[in-house]
Amino acid sequence: MLPKILTLEYLSNEKEGQYLDRKSARIKPSDIARHIVAFANANGGVLAIGIEDNGEITGFNNKDSKSINDFLNVPFSSCKGRLKVEHEIRKVTIDSKQDSILLLFIEPSEDAVIKTSDDKVYLRVGDKSKLLNHEQVTQLEYDKGERIFEDIIVEDSSIDDVDLQLLQQYKEKLGTSLSYEEILDARGLLKKGHLTNAGILLFAKHPTKFLPNARLRLLKFDGTRFETGQRLNIIKEINYEDAIPKIIQQVKNAITLQLREFQYLDENGVFKVIPEYPEFAWFEGIVNSLTHRNYSIMGDHIRVSLYDDRLEILSPGKLPNIVTLDNMLNTRYSRNPRIARVLGEFGWVKELNEGVKRIYDEMQMYFLKSPTYSEPNGNSVLLVLENSITSRQLRTDDKISSMFDQEILGQLNEFETTIIQFLTNNKSITIKTAKNILHKGDTFSRKQLKHLEELDIIEWHGSNKSDPTQYYTLKSK
Repeated sequence: MLPKILTLEYLSNEKEGQYLDRKSARIKPSDIARHIVAFANANGGVLAIGIEDNGEITGFNNKDSKSINDFLNVPFSSCKGRLKVEHEIRKVTIDSKQDSILLLFIEPSEDAVIKTSDDKVYLRVGDKSKLLNHEQVTQLEYDKGERIFEDIIVEDSSIDDVDLQLLQQYKEKLGTSLSYEEILDARGLLKKGHLTNAGILLFAKHPTKFLPNARLRLLKFDGTRFETGQRLNIIKEINYEDAIPKIIQQVKNAITLQLREFQYLDENGVFKVIPEYPEFAWFEGIVNSLTHRNYSIMGDHIRVSLYDDRLEILSPGKLPNIVTLDNMLNTRYSRNPRIARVLGEFGWVKELNEGVKRIYDEMQMYFLKSPTYSEPNGNSVLLVLENSITSRQLRTDDKISSMFDQEILGQLNEFETTIIQFLTNNKSITIKTAKNILHKGDTFSRKQLKHLEELDIIEWHGSNKSDPTQYYTLKSK
């Protein structure tokens, strides 16, 4: 949100965007309604009236301008919902004459969708006030909490769709004598004989029968990037389509098998063991994604991707409601409170910001980079955990040992070994790149590459020795 004290220079020169828009005082007052609504439905913003789109300050003192009061009345006459709009009438001087501009400060609406008087819904996206369609409005209502996706009844479901073995485990956790139906009813997961969306996600035998996107996909890659076509480098792919409590346990077991511990000799000659990642960090990230993801988004699913240098967890949907990338360490809000409660009673879910804080703490404790959260494309949440340089080096060494005969590797000098290590994690290397990583000159670098080519370890690609696009790759084994 922009500050309420804004200089004229800023209002004139700043590029219009997510938090700022300018409008001439000559436009029809009701035309600003959509911009007010758009700001309120997003993160709030400032609407400066009396300033042209190009930043020229024109004020209200000309024959075609409408009155300030007409614009001040728009939030009441042309908008619906609990709007919070404050204003400031700023005195300005235009051509040596006193004039005014009007600043409208629109607060974000955290718990309701704001509409124009003709029931249209707009959302501020960049420098545009975007008109939303029905599906997008419904999604916004979920985000604002006006509609609760968890509580929607799945009409063609019944108690027969419940995994009774899983529900029995939950019953034992609770230590209750209630019947299965009474437990589901008490948690708001069964209504009028039908399961709700939350009931399906938590206890159905086959959740994807009702919610096809309710799955998690685990991918392991050979290397540090996703390759396609003939260079496709997916070495493991598993889809999990069970109820959330089962997915949590299944994924935990699978990732534990995929991640490795590394032994190394420290400076004192003592062997030490380091994990690629602290278990709490990646496990909590996965539990959070299953607990707080936006299940109303169709056609997408959670993806956990393991690369040589990092672990990524991508969850569909933006951060919920008032939670942002800036405040997520200190702000508590659950998009799916029923799911969060049940998983908490299973013993897996912490308070949202408590778990996130500990992810940061655990990574720091293991001397790893801090986790990074982002919102790719504005419609998903991505958590990235990077492993240590030491573990990456050990992983690379292991990979090289498995690819080449030890007798051949024993013939390599440290510079040739550096080239092989680089190519193990990258598709190709040029002479220029070799010079950079070896910190040597052109002739020396060419000599190292030539020797590796003679040993049949790397392969040259190019039209001739003067080809500026020539490069080397590891020889296929």
